[in-house]
Amino acid sequence: MKSTLFFLWPVCLLVTCSGIAQDSIYTNSIGIRFVLIKPGSLVVGRFQPTVSRDGFFPGSIAPQLPDSAYKLGEEMARRDAMNGFKVNINYPFYMGQFEVTQEQWEKVMGNNPSYFKGNKVKDKAGLHPAERISWKDAQAFIKKLNRIEKGKTVYRLPSEFEWEYAARAGASDDIPWDDINKSAVIATNTTREVGSKQPNAWGIYDMLGNVWEWVEDFYNEKIFADPVPPGSGTQHVLKGAPFYGDVKNATYMTHAAGPGSQYDTGFRILLEIK
Repeated sequence: MKSTLFFLWPVCLLVTCSGIAQDSIYTNSIGIRFVLIKPGSLVVGRFQPTVSRDGFFPGSIAPQLPDSAYKLGEEMARRDAMNGFKVNINYPFYMGQFEVTQEQWEKVMGNNPSYFKGNKVKDKAGLHPAERISWKDAQAFIKKLNRIEKGKTVYRLPSEFEWEYAARAGASDDIPWDDINKSAVIATNTTREVGSKQPNAWGIYDMLGNVWEWVEDFYNEKIFADPVPPGSGTQHVLKGAPFYGDVKNATYMTHAAGPGSQYDTGFRILLEIK
């Protein structure tokens, strides 16, 4: 593991030499805000299913089943349980505080492919996340943004592990359903303005809900990530669930794959600290 001194030095270099950051928040030339994410670790792919005799809703009672059914369920839960694996993030980075918006996309790309444009004056559609974005579209945006700010910054999509580390914000277990409803745009028929719900513990918004978010990795054809991401594949990973999902789908533990639908895929970007 690299020393603490090594982590602090590039942050100071970023502040004193390039003038990019003043504190834990940085805003670039087109208005994309970033949150400083410090080094740490997380456990990925931990799955511990349980069997309950309670009803689906609080206070309700589940239909009575024979004891043999519960014993079978417990056996299946033990069989399917996964301890997960530890991932170390040995470097600081900046994560986009919000999903890339339609307004930001237009500033860089000169167009707006999004489905939910709406009335820009009435509902501030420019502040909705850019969607109908393919993985290659996201890469084209990043390439052009890197040219715009050439010599100052390096932007890219986060890896799946970087994305999940920032989404968890220090949490070791999956997010409770009550917290999902407070922080995620879900069970709606349209996207919403970014930042319309509560942020996570590190001040990042909409990592669950609103739009699926592209990450750099290829999809492994499984529900959970592998310790070593595949080096090739036909699709890339999507994280975070869309606006029309529900609490069962809004989790940072699992992943999906592209290409997505015509209106539910967007992205946020990572800013490297060199």
